[in-house]
Amino acid sequence: MSASAAWAMLIVAGIVDVVWATTMKLSHGYTRPLWTIVSLLALATFVFLLGRALTALPVGSAYAVWTGIGAAGTLLAGAFFFAEALTPLRLSGVGLIVFGVVLLHSAKA
Repeated sequence: MSASAAWAMLIVAGIVDVVWATTMKLSHGYTRPLWTIVSLLALATFVFLLGRALTALPVGSAYAVWTGIGAAGTLLAGAFFFAEALTPLRLSGVGLIVFGVVLLHSAKA
């Protein structure tokens, strides 16, 4: 697998991680069957994609990028879907995460 395909897979895995976290909340502790199924499918999907991406990427950088996408995306999804607060401090934190992801991607070795 090429490095560019692996980075693309990693980005998709990060986005699917956001879907997983969001649907896990919607499942209410896995008590709602439909959201539970969607959540578990998202979980299996991002684990598969992350595993495939790790065949061509350094684990430290890839894991940091994946968790950064998941953390920033889940914060934004929480604000959009659940009316969670987006304070200047939280937005600054997301900005730092995104900045770190950009640095790690550009320093891929």
